[in-house]
Amino acid sequence: MTEKLKNAAEAILFSCGEPVSTVEIAEALGVSNRLAVDIIEALQAEYDKERRGVKIIKLADSYQLCSREDYFEFIRNVTEPRRRQALTAPTLETLSIIAYNQPITRSRIEFIRGVDCTASIAKLSERGLIDEVGRMDTPGKPILYGTTDEFLRCFGLSDISELPELSEAPQQEDFLKNSEE
Repeated sequence: MTEKLKNAAEAILFSCGEPVSTVEIAEALGVSNRLAVDIIEALQAEYDKERRGVKIIKLADSYQLCSREDYFEFIRNVTEPRRRQALTAPTLETLSIIAYNQPITRSRIEFIRGVDCTASIAKLSERGLIDEVGRMDTPGKPILYGTTDEFLRCFGLSDISELPELSEAPQQEDFLKNSEE
């Protein structure tokens, strides 16, 4: 693999600022998908060995250039004035429900939470953590929600399968049983 290809892959990741698929990188470099992965992994190894200020993370079948956690305090000094307000507990609860039950409708989320979730869904969508992933094939065609690559990036996951197991998650039968009492 040539230094020029590594530099070109680095430039692609830097310029895009968001996840770039392996297929896109391979096509841009004019190489096979396997060679594109090898190039990105070589860059990752260099960045890690040198403890650079940036690193490359894998998100599903894509890669993204981002800042290394070690330098968070320095970055915060610059970005603190622009910092967004943290997500509220109800919004985080809504996000958890979506993450573990996707694709899911707003009415199902509200059934699980027991309250209106319109504001939480709007906030999560605005932040790019969830998105519409389709429509249910039932009367009214309700919107189905799922998490995004931004969600994966924010929570340091490569894939949704890396979510921790819910060992004590209540089942639908438990909700129905409790609502009858």
